[in-house]
Amino acid sequence: MTDEEQRFRPRLSEIDTFEEFDTWYWPVAEMQGFCRENGLAYSGLKADLRNRIGCHFRGDPLPREPQMKKPSSWATKELLVETEIDENISFGWNVRGFFKREIGPKFVCSGEFMSWVKSNPGRTLGDAVEYWYELNDRVSKPGFRREIDRCNNYLQYLRDIRDANPELSQEEAKHCWGIKSRLPAKGGYVLYEPTDTIFKTT
Repeated sequence: MTDEEQRFRPRLSEIDTFEEFDTWYWPVAEMQGFCRENGLAYSGLKADLRNRIGCHFRGDPLPREPQMKKPSSWATKELLVETEIDENISFGWNVRGFFKREIGPKFVCSGEFMSWVKSNPGRTLGDAVEYWYELNDRVSKPGFRREIDRCNNYLQYLRDIRDANPELSQEEAKHCWGIKSRLPAKGGYVLYEPTDTIFKTT
């Protein structure tokens, strides 16, 4: 490992340029703290925070904050299989209660299921019930693995390092992540490399 690669991540408050900011993986809490201290909006997804801070360092106009959605009526409306999904759907007690009535106590509101529902406005709750059964059938098959969103760098890294090194324990994989995530990571995304196993004992 070169001297450059051995550098550990500085504090975000010590960064002065976009190039230096873009060199590292930054935890959400640290980016939120930076935004608060610099008068930037600190809500939103990790990608939103990173983009906002990047604009701050480059001197670019800050991205427009998303407009507040109208209050959702999903908490009180009567829900039927014919009910059409819209972009304001929320998974509160009313919506979850509908699926439990239709599917039964085995219903689990997974992230993958919620993502499908939210990305399919115009479909019906009946269509969502059918998709849940399709998803549940796939989950029950041997070898099934859920997709990991790109925004969840941590889980993807753990999966990659343990796939490549089956003998590695979960704790050892987490230890490797703890060190690797503090080393330079272009664009802020930490990728597994075969040499990362050296970190398990450091």
